[in-house]
Amino acid sequence: MTDREFSPACGGHAETGIDDLPLDVLSLVLRRLDGASLAALGCASSGFHGLAADADTWRGLCLALWPSVASVPLEPACCRGGSDGFHSHRALFADAFPFPATPTATTPAATAAAPALPSRLVSAVDLHHRGVCIMSRVVDTDASTPWFLGSPFRVDALLQEGFTAPSQIAPAELALSWVLLDPASGRAVNASSRRPVSVDRSWLTGETVARFTVVLGGVALDAAVTCDDRYGHVREVSLCVEDADGGGVSGRDGLAALAAAMAAPRRGRGAEAEARAARRYAEFVKGKSARKEWKARREGLVDLCCSGVGAAAFVGFLVMLTCR
Repeated sequence: MTDREFSPACGGHAETGIDDLPLDVLSLVLRRLDGASLAALGCASSGFHGLAADADTWRGLCLALWPSVASVPLEPACCRGGSDGFHSHRALFADAFPFPATPTATTPAATAAAPALPSRLVSAVDLHHRGVCIMSRVVDTDASTPWFLGSPFRVDALLQEGFTAPSQIAPAELALSWVLLDPASGRAVNASSRRPVSVDRSWLTGETVARFTVVLGGVALDAAVTCDDRYGHVREVSLCVEDADGGGVSGRDGLAALAAAMAAPRRGRGAEAEARAARRYAEFVKGKSARKEWKARREGLVDLCCSGVGAAAFVGFLVMLTCR
């Protein structure tokens, strides 16, 4: 820490270092740091390492970001034994706060055996509007049933219920956190972009859909919030998985993408990571539009060829009748 020296300029008193502060005061100071700063401080010295690993501090950080986590049973890794359960709040923060990285051919996650598919998913969903939490829910999904594995991947945190927020909803000012946890492995992944990557309004239905999409290579975790403009409330909050063509991905394939994302490294934090996520989504949408245009042109050529063959067959039939 700071060396103490006799300083005449300071009235002959020794300088006070940060290590002179009582531990309870230091703990209160550390609880005002964000998670990334707290983790970095824990690497500064052995003294700070113990303070930065305080379970209550990490629990407070997690609950400040994700109020719904209060309903999720978390226990330290040393106490888990062989039972299902999640890691500590510190491990949860390290998993769920950064955005997931897509495994590549050079990453250990890609070269190792494919991770086992989660048989159960726990969703911690928190929706904020202008900094105020307006919805906080935990959804427990049985991901082992044949119906889930064979159907398009979809998890609903709010479906056809609707609720009215304290103020008029502005979809562009919503913030969504959707954390997916696997009780068997104790891993978690951030499945939403926090800020909307797109806001689309339907004039026909009077609904606006804000999308919080995270792209994982060839698939996208599409978290969507549907707002009813007529009544000014949130109507649906759901999570789907789409392929590169915009089609729905089956539950089995969606679980495989999530398992790979949980095992893969994370890729940064803060505004820079959110901007990168938005760019990846824009590239994903651009590629999807290009593939749709190519398919439309190909189908147009096929239709033209079929029409030409049909016209030629009809003309041949007329010529044959005329010759008779």
